[in-house]
Amino acid sequence: MKLAIPKERREHERRVAATPDTVKKLIALGFDVHVEKDAGLLSSILDSEYQAVGAKIAAGAPDIYKDADVIFKVQRPLHASEGDIDELALIKKDAILIAILSPFTDAAALDAYAKGGIISFAMEFMPRITRAQSMDVLSSQSNLAGYKAVIDAAEEFSRAFPMMMTAAGTIAPAKVMVMGTGVAGLQAIATAKRLGAVVSATDVRSAAKEQVESLGGKFVMVESDETGDAAGGYAKEMSDEYKAKQAALIATTLAKQDIAITTALIPGRPAPLLITKEMVRSMRPGSIIVDLAVESGGNCELSQAGKTVVENGVKIIGHYNMPSRIATDASALYAKNLLNFITPHMDGDSKTLKIDWEDEIIIGTLLTKDNAIVHERLKGGN
Repeated sequence: MKLAIPKERREHERRVAATPDTVKKLIALGFDVHVEKDAGLLSSILDSEYQAVGAKIAAGAPDIYKDADVIFKVQRPLHASEGDIDELALIKKDAILIAILSPFTDAAALDAYAKGGIISFAMEFMPRITRAQSMDVLSSQSNLAGYKAVIDAAEEFSRAFPMMMTAAGTIAPAKVMVMGTGVAGLQAIATAKRLGAVVSATDVRSAAKEQVESLGGKFVMVESDETGDAAGGYAKEMSDEYKAKQAALIATTLAKQDIAITTALIPGRPAPLLITKEMVRSMRPGSIIVDLAVESGGNCELSQAGKTVVENGVKIIGHYNMPSRIATDASALYAKNLLNFITPHMDGDSKTLKIDWEDEIIIGTLLTKDNAIVHERLKGGN
C-alpha cells in the first residue's frame, strides 16, 4: 500500500507531513512510503535521511501522487485555480487524503474531493476526547504558535522582559496580556512567565481561570452570568451585551500593558474583534501586539495578515502560519499526530488498512466518502 508524502506547495508553508522517525514506523506498519524530493528541506530534513529509513524518493508531483493509496499532507492539495500544478487532479479515486483541509474556507476543494471519489479526513476536526489527544493537530501546532508569538514579541520589544536590578538602577518587568487561553494562550502565558514578565490573561470561558492561575498569571474576566464555555473545550460567540463589557475591560487593562498576544478563535467563524484601533492608540509607544488570529480576520482591528503594522508607535505583528515559523518541531509533532491517527486502523497480521468507519474519531474527521460529503457540519453547505 503506497503512502505518499508530497512536498507542500502553499505559500508560507515550511512543514512536512512525515519525519524519518515516523516514516520508519509507517514502514513497519506495512506501508510502502514515498517522499517527494525536497519535501522536508524547509524543515531541515534531507532526502537522504528519509532514504536511510527505507523511504523511496519521488521526483515530483506526478510521481508522488501516482497510484498513492494514502496521502499525508500538512495543508490541502492545490486545485487548478490555485497554481501551476493541479494536485487534486493527480489523486486517484478511493485514495485516502489526510491533512488540515480547511473545508469552511475552501468549499470548492471539498466538492472536488467528493466528485473525485477521494476519501478525505480533516485533522483539524479531531474530536476533543482523551483517546484522540495524541492525534490533535490543533493542540500540537497551537502550542508551538503560542511559544513563538512570545519570542517574536520579545524580538521586537525594545526592552527586557524580566525585572533586573543593577548598580545603575532597576528595570521593571514587562507586562504581558494574553487574550484567549486555549492551548496557544496557555503556552504564551507559560513562555512569558519563563522570560520573567508579569502576565495577565482573559477568556470568555470561566474554566480558564484555574489554568491561568496555575501558570502564575492573573485572570481577568467580565463579571457576568453568561459563559463562553462550548462543547469540546472551545469558546462560543458571546452576546452583544457581553462583548460591550469585555471591550470596556480590555480597554482599561490594555492601556497598562507592554505586550498583548491575541489567540481568540471560534471554529468555522471569523475571529472575534478584541482590540480596536482606539485601544491600540491608548497603548504606550514601543508596545507590541501579536495577533495569532490574523488569518481568520484578526483579533485586532489594525492587524494585517503577513505584515507588521505600526500605529502610534505600537507594532502589530500578523505573521502568516505561525507554526510554520518553527517548522522543524512543528513537523515532528504533526507527523506524530498523523502516525497516531492511522496506526489503530492498520491490521497487524495482514499489514493492510482496515478502517473502522464506526469509530468516533473517524466519524468526527471524515469529510468525504463514496462521492459524497458525509460530515454533519458540512452537509448541504452548512
